[in-house]
Amino acid sequence: MSPSSISHFLSATTNPKMHHTFPLPPSLSTPRVIPISNFPLLSHSSSSYHSSSSSLLFTPQNSCLFLFLTPKISSFTLHAASSSVPDSKSDEPIKPTSTLIHNLHLGAMFGTWYLLNIYFNIYNKQVLKVYPFPATVTAFQFGFATLMINLIWTLNLHPRPKITGSKLASILPLAVAHTMGNLLTNISLGKVAISFTHTIKAMEPLFTVVLSSLLLGERPTFWVVSSLIPIVGGVVLASMTEVSFNWIGFSTAMASNLTNQSRNVLSKKLMTNEEETLDNINLYSVITIISFILLVPFAIFLEGVKFTPSYLQSAASQGLNVRELCMRSILAGFCFHAYQQVSYGILELVSPVSHSVGNCVKRVVVIASSVIFFQTPLSLINTLGTAIALVGVFLYSRAKRIKPILPKTKTA
Repeated sequence: MSPSSISHFLSATTNPKMHHTFPLPPSLSTPRVIPISNFPLLSHSSSSYHSSSSSLLFTPQNSCLFLFLTPKISSFTLHAASSSVPDSKSDEPIKPTSTLIHNLHLGAMFGTWYLLNIYFNIYNKQVLKVYPFPATVTAFQFGFATLMINLIWTLNLHPRPKITGSKLASILPLAVAHTMGNLLTNISLGKVAISFTHTIKAMEPLFTVVLSSLLLGERPTFWVVSSLIPIVGGVVLASMTEVSFNWIGFSTAMASNLTNQSRNVLSKKLMTNEEETLDNINLYSVITIISFILLVPFAIFLEGVKFTPSYLQSAASQGLNVRELCMRSILAGFCFHAYQQVSYGILELVSPVSHSVGNCVKRVVVIASSVIFFQTPLSLINTLGTAIALVGVFLYSRAKRIKPILPKTKTA
């Protein structure tokens, strides 16, 4: 799943006006407008803008404040014009110590994100090599994540969302796409090398541009279209020389790109009502639970019940005993959920564009680590194609930051 797109499309807008209500004596019966200059200095603390805390001091010189008194209510409201409120502490310089701590914390989160991804891909590949039932494996990962989500809600580590019928109707198509995307990715991982699957998944930006153009009417800029050329060229070059290439692994990885990016585009098209939106962690949690409910009967229908002792024992003949298989499955399920949570935590601290750059670096780290761990043979042309595709993904993330130049309107 691509969390930066969901955050970009689903984050609820904040109200630019701040107000505070204070009780008044009931004896007031005539409307009056009193300038704030008649009152002592008022101090106010705000922490709702871009996750930053600001201590604001309102004075008649730096903010347009008035007290509006009406006879119909027994309170007055203090309004602050949004244009006069700074986004950070007024004239206080940022302390180098706090900046260093923030950067160290952010670096630690990125490192944890990458490490969890590495272990997930390695454990997942080890399980799929000896237990070739991707639908059952994916359902188990969704089920393990569902247990962790409910534990988080039960311990009040994150507020439990209230799901209405209209919210469920909006989330259901996203959950279907999420289910298919993860299932198709696991099918691909079971058929080809991890490095090749992630090289193909580098083509996600191409599907994003095409689907956004068809479904949302968004026109990509010249720089965005240009960045797609090295992505497509690199993937084609890597596919031509891939040792583990087979059409099932290639086509399912491509299909996972389509379903994952369809989820992201649909999230922007369907989840447009501010009242229906959830925060990113709860949205991911609800989607995961629905995906588990959807996939379990489908996995049984497609593969049958594969948790019997005979099927588990068959893994022992291929290098993993039952205990090792269960432990790696649990660890893969844990890493699958944990790296998603860390990813959303990072998204709260950085912009979606910075997150996408970090996601590009993550793909490089996963490919390199899997090649080293599994000793995957790579030719020079294959390595060059992978590198070109990943550079294209980086250029795409930079091109998305360039704003299109709007034509100037002629004034009379």
